[in-house]
Amino acid sequence: MKILVTGANGQLGTELRAILESTMPGLTDYTDVDTLDLTDAAAVSRYITNGEYTHIVNCAAYTAVDRAEMEPAKCLAVNFDAVRNIAAAAYESGAKVLHISTDYVFDGTAHKPYGEADKVNPTSTYGTSKRKGEMVLMSLCPSAIVIRTAWLYSPHGNNFVKTMLRLLNERARLSVICDQIGTPTSATDLAGAIVSILKAVQWVPGFYHYTDEGVASWYDFAKAIARNSGLTQCEIVPVSTNDYNIENITAATRPHYSVLDKQRIKRTYSLSIPHWEESLIKCLERMNIKA
Repeated sequence: MKILVTGANGQLGTELRAILESTMPGLTDYTDVDTLDLTDAAAVSRYITNGEYTHIVNCAAYTAVDRAEMEPAKCLAVNFDAVRNIAAAAYESGAKVLHISTDYVFDGTAHKPYGEADKVNPTSTYGTSKRKGEMVLMSLCPSAIVIRTAWLYSPHGNNFVKTMLRLLNERARLSVICDQIGTPTSATDLAGAIVSILKAVQWVPGFYHYTDEGVASWYDFAKAIARNSGLTQCEIVPVSTNDYNIENITAATRPHYSVLDKQRIKRTYSLSIPHWEESLIKCLERMNIKA
């Protein structure tokens, strides 16, 4: 086995590297935009062919959801063109691809957790680009695995947990959206699930959903961050999406409900998934933050 991880410097790639190096040392190469331009088809083909990889885990993505509305070409280049290039090279070389996608492929109008076969209907440039990436990957490389996830955070990079910790220290009062529902997901947990798939006896292609267990609003998530960090001096106020957007203009439409059904990945790979607040506490502890 020889693995290539793309987007290795992001929060998921960083967590994945830590687990792979401790459990499967010496089997993985890591690349990011500074070492490989995934939008360059010829470069990707050479890199993958010369590396003789058996597995490719694509963590690379354009994830600036609001900025994507102003620069759709850049978003599409990373979330579609790059995926197409990886898929074409993997098909030629025989490598298996595991690709990370998003809850934003759904429109958020459901009232029960989204299954892998439920109708997709992205409502943002970001979501549309990720859906196009899914489609081109499965078209060119039908043996691939796509994992949709949501509300990812870690001690690394930019994410909701780190933003809340900063704002809770800076402000006396903070408004947080209470009518968008999903599941906070530790990048560490998702990375662990990816490694479980790489180690599994059987590779089962197709779409999978992975988040931590449980359900929360962004308001619930913020309250849990405050509670478990001891930063309770800041008043956290629940607001609707409409009221929030009056004062804080957001360019992209976000799903109001994006809870994902995880039964398929749990059954196929015998995964035990922790509750999101348990994983949040572990993340804060790694950041040396305790209540």
